Amino acid sequence: MRTLVVYGAYPVILGMGILLHVVMQQMGMHLQLATYLPVVLGALMVSVLEWQMPCRQTWRADKREIEQDAIFMVFIQGFLPLVLAFAVSLTLMDWLRVAGSSWPRHWPVAGQMVLMMVVADGLRYWLHRWAHEWELLWRFHAVHHSPHKLYWLNVGRFHPIDKGLQLLLDSLPFLVIGVGEEVLALYVVCYAINGFFQHSNIDLRLGWLNYVISGPELHRWHHSQWKEESNHNYGNNLIVWDWVFGTRYLPKQRQVENLGLVNRSYPMSFWKQMITPFVPGADKHTISS
Repeated sequence: MRTLVVYGAYPVILGMGILLHVVMQQMGMHLQLATYLPVVLGALMVSVLEWQMPCRQTWRADKREIEQDAIFMVFIQGFLPLVLAFAVSLTLMDWLRVAGSSWPRHWPVAGQMVLMMVVADGLRYWLHRWAHEWELLWRFHAVHHSPHKLYWLNVGRFHPIDKGLQLLLDSLPFLVIGVGEEVLALYVVCYAINGFFQHSNIDLRLGWLNYVISGPELHRWHHSQWKEESNHNYGNNLIVWDWVFGTRYLPKQRQVENLGLVNRSYPMSFWKQMITPFVPGADKHTISS
């Protein structure tokens, strides 16, 4: 039974989320409910698996970590995208109407979503890579790399400037070229559930999917304390662009060790992490926490 979960949990839960999303739409439910209910159920199932089958006992989150990561999840993953979407709708609505003919809306929704994911991952690949290689961008992205353990809830730990730049690449361009809301909704379901698994503390093996999907086995190396390991596996949902540009990294004979930043005293609270990126070298040097 454990072997079935280790190898089957990811495709089964992601597949169930997609199926539930499609069925709820066919039943005439509101698109937002049909999108967010599968995401919430996916998070609950991932949470249960983390409790029952952890990858590392030392990665179990304590109360303080859960509280802080919940704040990030609500404000950065929940509230901030809504604010930016509202701002876009007010300022770019006329442009969106004009540009709406440049997307292949005659394709099936699933085909459009796959195309969107491939293109969005290509854009995000370079933003993510620059965030590791350019000092100014890294200061903000370091917030996401600050945890010393991985579990599903800290997928939302981002500085708002870092998250805002991401939204400009994986949402705005597709609104501008006329991607329909059904395509965006399916993308959100896949994006969210894959993100939960990417950061999850579950004993998983994706097998051949590691050659396509940017899943937990690959993403754990991306959170290594050492840049020789962490400056790899930039893919957001897919790993194909890392193949193209030579940054895929998955050693077979060992597991990742320390996670996080070189500065082991980097502040971890929400409010302190809002200002720490403005302190040069904070990710590298011990400072007061």
